[in-house]
Amino acid sequence: MGGLVRACHPDACAAVTAVAILLGIATGGSVRQVVLVGAAVLAGQLSVGWLNDYLDADRDVVAGRTSKPIVAGRVSRRAIGLATIVAGVCCVPLSLSVGLVAGAVHLVAVGSALAYDVWLKSTVVSVLPYFLSFGLLPVFVVLAESHRPAWWLPTAGALLGAGAHFANVLPDLAEDVAAGIRGLPHRIGATASRWWAVLLLVGAAAVLVVGPVGHLVPRLVLAGVSVVTLAVGLVLGRRPGSRAAFIAVLVVALLDVAQLLVAAR
Repeated sequence: MGGLVRACHPDACAAVTAVAILLGIATGGSVRQVVLVGAAVLAGQLSVGWLNDYLDADRDVVAGRTSKPIVAGRVSRRAIGLATIVAGVCCVPLSLSVGLVAGAVHLVAVGSALAYDVWLKSTVVSVLPYFLSFGLLPVFVVLAESHRPAWWLPTAGALLGAGAHFANVLPDLAEDVAAGIRGLPHRIGATASRWWAVLLLVGAAAVLVVGPVGHLVPRLVLAGVSVVTLAVGLVLGRRPGSRAAFIAVLVVALLDVAQLLVAAR
């Protein structure tokens, strides 16, 4: 079980699930709806994370990534594959339990992320699933509460997801290229990817300042903290093997959610 937990990329799984739950609270969701939304998002994240490790097992062995549970022998590839199927199957009824339209939106988001794992990761359009999946996540949460999503919710989500894509690959860029992965960040290189991450994530913070109504000063302060966090994370992320840039992205995601909570009060 411990190997499965490590294989699901717990930092990303927990962060995305927490974002969905906090958004549900911010939009006034009932306890039942928030729990169902969180469970659906967690199931989807588990299926995506586990599929990624299943498909990348051979590359991870070649690269010597002993932090990966399959490579370290803590869990078998077959177990990861079965867990991927179980999580994916559970995601369907959990998503649809909050409403057919909302559930369909979430399943499209999960399907987009799975397509990234299977195919799009090594293409020039590797960023598109991040745009789509992260853009649809807040739409799913808001529709689950029978609200109409404001324009700035999917816009900020899409920008944040795209920025996360560029930041996430930075620590493993050289190893990915050696393994034959040629996504957009790998094609444009580390320096350009780092700047794209900055521009997209600052753009997300800016949208969350100008989009919502009310409580402008607290949101400006949070946006400023986001910019500083990004700057520090990207500087530290230049060290070989560092995941500081991606951790900064996760922190900024939570800060963006804090902006939403402030705006919703």
